[in-house]
Amino acid sequence: MKRIVNPWVDVESYGCFGCAPHNESGLRLEFFEDGDDVVALWTPRIEFQGWSNTLHGGIQATLADEIASWVIFRKLQTGGVTSKMEVKYLRPVLISEGDITLRARIVEKRRNLVRVAVEITNCRGERTTEVECLYFTFSEERAREEFNFRHFHTEDEL
Repeated sequence: MKRIVNPWVDVESYGCFGCAPHNESGLRLEFFEDGDDVVALWTPRIEFQGWSNTLHGGIQATLADEIASWVIFRKLQTGGVTSKMEVKYLRPVLISEGDITLRARIVEKRRNLVRVAVEITNCRGERTTEVECLYFTFSEERAREEFNFRHFHTEDEL
């Protein structure tokens, strides 16, 4: 797996809840490329619990939305917005069990609409959550000019 370099880390106004490493209240996700997939390992924290020792479902949806966007950034080298999201909660994510794995990939692309499949697995490799995101992608020009999009590289490409 190759670490994907976050191109916004040095931008002063950058504070993304999902991926800004200096956002103390955020998720602080880091992403890796594994073939066609984008992967993240993440340790649930107690402040993100819903029910006792259980990761909040809204946080799981946020994790899925964030990794889906990084699939668009890395694989298509553009930005976009989530148009639709379907979440299936298969089993609880227990905070006390430690790291979970997020894995996402493009499953269909039709013009500027892209379907991204996301799965979350617990420390035993059991699938806990399945998500399908439908993304509306921007042209590369619009992403650069209107949304300050920057090219997404892996460490070995720099």
